[in-house]
Amino acid sequence: MATVLMLGGCVSGGSDDRGINDPLPRMSEPDAQEWVVHWTESMARTARAEIDPESQRVDFSPCVGGNDEVVNDGRFHLRYSVRADIAPERRAEAVRDIRDALLERGLEIEGYRSDPTLYPANALGARHPQDQQSVTVEDNGENQLLLIVHTPCLLPPGVEQQEL
Repeated sequence: MATVLMLGGCVSGGSDDRGINDPLPRMSEPDAQEWVVHWTESMARTARAEIDPESQRVDFSPCVGGNDEVVNDGRFHLRYSVRADIAPERRAEAVRDIRDALLERGLEIEGYRSDPTLYPANALGARHPQDQQSVTVEDNGENQLLLIVHTPCLLPPGVEQQEL
């Protein structure tokens, strides 16, 4: 929880109002991974679903600027995903519960559906307006939800931020 608060204090507004060389939020890769695991575990608890630890996927990647700029100061994005086991009849309610919990935490819902005629039938996308992490939840097969958290561009502590 302290890591989430630390990031929230480092970001000054959404990506649309940030300058290209504004200071990036700082977080180490291990702290970022702990942060996204916390988010997915919280979503699974809200859904009353059981995380499948074997399904964990961790993808650190370099940040790329709007004009394909890349600098070598260690900045990174983290995309973390995990699947959670849940009874098929609970999925729609679980995604609604997660949506409501994310709204309470200040995230903006970018997309939501619960429509059994579509695949995935239940899907949710949200983004935090200040911290800029994004969250995706969707059906994954008949007995699982896929939970994804993607961080904003983060700069490791103690590294000088290069300009683009």
